[in-house]
Amino acid sequence: MRTRERKWLRRFGKLLFLLYIVFLFWFLLFSDWYGRGGEMREYHYNLELFREIRRFWTYREQLGFLAFANLAGNVLIFVPFGFFMPMASRSWNRSFFLTVFYSFGISFFVEVFQLLTKVGSFDVDDMLLNTAGGLCGYILPKLQSGEWKRVLFLPTGALLSTVSFNEGKSVPGIAHAVVLETG
Repeated sequence: MRTRERKWLRRFGKLLFLLYIVFLFWFLLFSDWYGRGGEMREYHYNLELFREIRRFWTYREQLGFLAFANLAGNVLIFVPFGFFMPMASRSWNRSFFLTVFYSFGISFFVEVFQLLTKVGSFDVDDMLLNTAGGLCGYILPKLQSGEWKRVLFLPTGALLSTVSFNEGKSVPGIAHAVVLETG
């Protein structure tokens, strides 16, 4: 790609990124569609990681589409952020870490704003899902363009048991690997 085309693409990407950021803040902080209408009688917040995700998964049958919409929506709303961030950044090679950092940072800002103004609800699970969305928006175009051939996700955890812990036994671990590859 020629320098002139690259500059134009970068400017266009910055404009789209700016429009997306304006939409994002309006949607997350002020939109009536997102449940901002009316006043809450009691403010709710979640400081325990995976609590709301687990609740939505456990009650998915009763909640129906709402459970899916909440979880998927928190990821999808930040996918454009991960896509546009490299276009707006001068450091193309280091923008993976910047994308993760800024995805989390903006999500954290939104959640703290919700906590302080009691609009919406503060939820650490939202920050995790938003950051994952930004990361997906960064990774998927890299895979599609062939710049990256393979991405490995390997979340780990511990199978905690109060009985095992109190008896001084070892805590077994668990990991699930997911590989995304392009041919």
